Amino acid sequence: MKVSDFDYYLPEELIAQEPVEPRDASRLLVLAKEAGPVEHRVFRDVVEYLRPDDTLVVNNTKVIPARLFAEKEGTGARIEVVLLTRLDKDRWEVLVKPGKRARPGTGLVFGEGLLTAQVVDTTEAGGRILEFSYQGAFEEVLDRLGQMPLPPYITKELADKNRYQTVYAKTEGSAAAPTAGLHFTPALLDIIREKGVNVVEVLLHVGLGTFRPVKVEDITQHQMHAEFYSISSETAEIINSTKGRVIAVGTTSVRAVESAAIGGGMVQAGSGWTDIFIYPGYEFKVIDGLITNFHLPKSTLLMLISALAGRERVLDAYRIAVEERYRFFSFGDAMVIL
Repeated sequence: MKVSDFDYYLPEELIAQEPVEPRDASRLLVLAKEAGPVEHRVFRDVVEYLRPDDTLVVNNTKVIPARLFAEKEGTGARIEVVLLTRLDKDRWEVLVKPGKRARPGTGLVFGEGLLTAQVVDTTEAGGRILEFSYQGAFEEVLDRLGQMPLPPYITKELADKNRYQTVYAKTEGSAAAPTAGLHFTPALLDIIREKGVNVVEVLLHVGLGTFRPVKVEDITQHQMHAEFYSISSETAEIINSTKGRVIAVGTTSVRAVESAAIGGGMVQAGSGWTDIFIYPGYEFKVIDGLITNFHLPKSTLLMLISALAGRERVLDAYRIAVEERYRFFSFGDAMVIL
């Protein structure tokens, strides 16, 4: 299967530059997995497609202000750094731009010395390992110096950085938001629970797996970057006792749950690192449906939803979304696949 099999045409003007208000006023494209025409709704209507005894799985990761700008010691050259994964107290795996200015041994200065770092190594994926030095708490320094790591296709500054967080975000550690969850409001979640739907939380910190493009033509040769996930005993018990469908909010929730699957529609509580890569031909062990945003052409996320609903069916739905002028990507509209 080729990466070019997951390409589609998208006019640049359809890339959403800012979120709609309120959150649940986004548009919703409804796609049946098996057959039938798509439906066009508003996101808050998603409750009509949920049933009592379904379980809705959300990712409660919280985005950190992971985008930093440094000056290279000695030259003052400007370098952009995006924090990806905390390896220990002061060592992080990061993305750097431009990479040629940040070879091992390079010193970096952030915020006129409020934070400094040494490049100690490179990674197989082309990133860097940085060791930071600072006074006080790293989280407080990061809050002062860091910016929300918006995707490069969003060129408009975000007025409220909390708008790039889900309303149920709790555990800090992500370099990007699980964007399907951005459409939910507390009131909508209350309505969903009142209908008899279980709402449970898992954790998957979004890292390089989201940023890294597929650079090989044969997608089976692509290696996903490992990301940390955790599922509590309570969440596992609710998922395992679900009488209806298990529906994930976002591809990150899918990856967390499917990584913990032990067969028979069951998941095992616990935490660890997952590099699971889901593409057509994958047999889902737990997940029955998905609420998701629209994804980049040739991306692993597009491959994942194609595994759930079929590549041709998904690409046909994307073509309809383009014709109907849906808004795409992080602050765009949503799709539900059931």
